[in-house]
Amino acid sequence: MQRLPFGLRCDLIAHPEYVSSRGFPTNIPLSECARYLAPTESVRITHRQPALSWCLPPDVRQQAFQVLVSDQLEALLQEEGNYWDSGKITSGNAQSILYNGKQLRSSTSYHWTVRVWDEQGQVSDYAKPQTFLTGALERKYTPAHYPSQKQLQFPREVQRINDDHFSLDFGKAAFGTLQLTLTSDVEGHEVIIHLGEVLETPGKIHREPGGGRRYRSVSLRLKHGTHTYQIQFSPDRKNTRKHAIKMPEYIGEVMPFRYVEIVNYSGQLIENQLQRIAVGYPFEDEASYFHSSDTVLNQVWDLCKYTIKATSFAGIYVDGDRERVCYESDSYINQLSHYGVDAEYSLARRTLEYLLHHATWPTEWVLHGVMAAHADWMYTGNTQMIERYYPVLKNRTLVSLADAKGLISSRRARRRTERGVRYDRTSFKKKNIKDIVDWPQTGGMGLSEEDPGETDGFEFCEVNTVVNAFHYYTLQLMASMAQAIGKEREYQFWQQQQKKVYQSFQQHLFDPDRQVYVDGIGSQHASLHANMFPLAFGLVPSACRASVVAFIKSRGMACSVYGVQYLLDGLYGAGEAEYALQLLTSTGERSWHSMIAAGSTMTMEAWGDRFKPNQDWNHAWGAAPANIIPRYLAGVRPLAAGFSKVVIQPQPGSLTEFEIKVPSIRGAFVLHYQRNTSSYELKLHIPGNVAAAVYLPALTGQVRVYQNEHEIAVKQAGSFYEVPVVFGGDYTFRVVLAEDGKSDEKIVS
Repeated sequence: MQRLPFGLRCDLIAHPEYVSSRGFPTNIPLSECARYLAPTESVRITHRQPALSWCLPPDVRQQAFQVLVSDQLEALLQEEGNYWDSGKITSGNAQSILYNGKQLRSSTSYHWTVRVWDEQGQVSDYAKPQTFLTGALERKYTPAHYPSQKQLQFPREVQRINDDHFSLDFGKAAFGTLQLTLTSDVEGHEVIIHLGEVLETPGKIHREPGGGRRYRSVSLRLKHGTHTYQIQFSPDRKNTRKHAIKMPEYIGEVMPFRYVEIVNYSGQLIENQLQRIAVGYPFEDEASYFHSSDTVLNQVWDLCKYTIKATSFAGIYVDGDRERVCYESDSYINQLSHYGVDAEYSLARRTLEYLLHHATWPTEWVLHGVMAAHADWMYTGNTQMIERYYPVLKNRTLVSLADAKGLISSRRARRRTERGVRYDRTSFKKKNIKDIVDWPQTGGMGLSEEDPGETDGFEFCEVNTVVNAFHYYTLQLMASMAQAIGKEREYQFWQQQQKKVYQSFQQHLFDPDRQVYVDGIGSQHASLHANMFPLAFGLVPSACRASVVAFIKSRGMACSVYGVQYLLDGLYGAGEAEYALQLLTSTGERSWHSMIAAGSTMTMEAWGDRFKPNQDWNHAWGAAPANIIPRYLAGVRPLAAGFSKVVIQPQPGSLTEFEIKVPSIRGAFVLHYQRNTSSYELKLHIPGNVAAAVYLPALTGQVRVYQNEHEIAVKQAGSFYEVPVVFGGDYTFRVVLAEDGKSDEKIVS
């Protein structure tokens, strides 16, 4: 068998050999970093048992593997692992194999490779070796991460406004600074540089863009002759305060800008004299793509994918440029969306670790910490974060605030805090948590007291429906994570608590007369939020689903760009693909299209200035379509941790065609869907070592189903046809309306 393992990773890092100098990528070998004259930055593996992973070709199902690790590349190429030779290990697992050899040394380069045996017992050659560098090794797990990266970008357009005034457009906004080469006949000639995100008129940057949108003016005194200058930004007080994420020293201060004006310069300017030094986390543009028959949806995808790439500038997920603070809700949506557009897991994991030490104040945000840990595990198959932070994750469920019914209340937390009871040992020693539901609320963030905000009139009660929907979901996730790390007694506890909350939720928060959920115990008001969150988290019994969905649809998109993540989660989970598609492709005021129409090239903090006057134009919590499209419209989601089992359940709605590449830790899934009036075709590429449960959208009437041109029998499963499990490879499924009156046992009706 010559089909080699590929896509090797060490502690989830695909390129642990990465080295940069002052932020710019280099080709310097890890072994040469210490002798390099300029400062360098590199990936450091700091855990004594790094996790090793690899991918396999589509037609390979692994039955065994052998890992070699050596501190000498020459020895490894001779198939000698002087630090670890695992021998042949019978296992189909190719994710997160923990190093189990001689003790690694700090600040040392190591090389590793792997070979595998397939179902027929044939063995591959060894994979191309991968090199990693250790840091100060620790017993406790700490996520590895890349250094932040700089990239030179040239303007798409340079326009001369008049003799001494130029206008530049880089096409899209990015975080960074400006480098330019200018010529002066005299010493000290002053040039004014304007940078911003928003145009006031063509060629003129808005000097007062309002809210959190950015503009700066910099005075530059030129030297005599031709010189290259780099703009240095002074820190902005608003986004460099105590809780803000600071920029690394080797990167320096940055700002988001798309447009530049150069005033009082009469020389010539061409594109190669001007570069934006854009800053971000390493990103693989080719890891994903999406195109469909709907042009608005394509624009929305491009907007959201680029947002994930561009907002990674701080090396930890932050809430845009206005504050640069790391919040759990923002980070969770950012995390799922990052998984949807790139097979990159270290930035999300680094952010999760930060938040487990620095929790924020909203009740629901605290609960998001559990959700982020569970998503990390499902997408990577690695339990190291769960094992290290399990006690903290237990606290993040806020189960200590539950009453006899199992329901929690943040007001109960405040009373306990006043009595000196610490309910979270890592945070909140001097903080009170407070329910948020959605943001902004009535009268908040520049809104008037009469403005309803983004909560759809939600009535805040002591026992809040939205908070307890989140609580229920975290109990479910904790049960599965406890089981994954062998805590059987804890698993039983979480399951019992989950059942208790479910029963109490239905008994105390559901209005049987109106068949909808109310905002809390004692409330008569039913909001969009009190219904969409239970729907998203699996709390709505099947008998009540129709009434809850009907109510949700009656409210439209009466939520923020944060809340719409859960609105769409719930709608797709309930099979409301067409209505969800209408929301994704809306051109109304509350839409992603409206962000594009306003001129933003990243998702906004809100649907527009009217909804949040101090909003910014670079907020990744508005990029939900980057995860909704691959997870639900294409329907590719992990069923088992690390994508060993997946579900592929497309919900295209009225789309006539789409094509998508969905990244995963095991390789990319590629889907191409095309339909006409009486049939459709779905082409699938499934990576190796993956078992896939495929569900094909049902048509109205009797159908025949074909797999690779052979008719197959399928099961009707609601509005889908369930296909027998398939494994890595290429497949073509066709679903065709059968001729009336024709009898055949494989016809599905």
